[in-house]
Amino acid sequence: MQLKQYFKLKENIPSHVYIGLGFLSFAILFAVWSILTYGGYVPPLFLPSPSDIVIQFYHMLTELNLVRDILASLYRVTAGFVLASIIGVPLGLLMGSFKLAEGLVEPIVGFVRYMPASAFIPLLILWIGIGDLQKIAVIFIGTFFQQVLMVRDVAKNVSHELIDTSYTLGANQKAAFLKVVLPAALPGIMDTLRITLGWAWTYLVVAELVAASSGLGYMIMEAQRFLRTAGIIVGILIIGLLGLLTDTLFKTAYHRMFPWLEGGSK
Repeated sequence: MQLKQYFKLKENIPSHVYIGLGFLSFAILFAVWSILTYGGYVPPLFLPSPSDIVIQFYHMLTELNLVRDILASLYRVTAGFVLASIIGVPLGLLMGSFKLAEGLVEPIVGFVRYMPASAFIPLLILWIGIGDLQKIAVIFIGTFFQQVLMVRDVAKNVSHELIDTSYTLGANQKAAFLKVVLPAALPGIMDTLRITLGWAWTYLVVAELVAASSGLGYMIMEAQRFLRTAGIIVGILIIGLLGLLTDTLFKTAYHRMFPWLEGGSK
């Protein structure tokens, strides 16, 4: 492939080039970080060096229950996301398929989705206490309403011609929904789940901001309280790596489930 073909609109590129570009972006970031820290351009209090981060990571892993914090955060993110998906995906499909459902639910969902999840924390503490359930609820609120509307849009974009053809072939409304709308919307639903899982990770620190005794968000806030900048960065990097891992798992599942879709999920 000639170099100029890489710059064509929506043109696919070889997978090894795509992967190489990803590694290159991380290498550039690491190089800039190293120059700023090892070169003495930025004080360690504001930006520790990569070696300081490695040392701090080992210290937290061996002495500060890092594994416990990771498992606690994984549980909260997974529980909040799964709960949102169990309710949000069917509701979004109904809204995208039936105007009656959309007219009934969309105004409320559209209204609540503009409210920041953090604003609900005082109410959630009042209603359900300060345990894991409160933190799961924050992640649920942060992902559910956006997820419903995104799934709604996916279902609405299913071709009317496909549905009309199924009716012509003798399908009833239930069969058209289960055998036409749902399969046609499934790739878009998978992409929506992947995106909203990323949002769930971004709400983790907010969820663990108040009355937490474990979790990566709690660990980050504790490090900030004692000006342990390296600890803050370790927490942020771990959240980013866990988010990248779950994103990669969704992409792999997408390619396995829908190999006929050119280009797959980017």
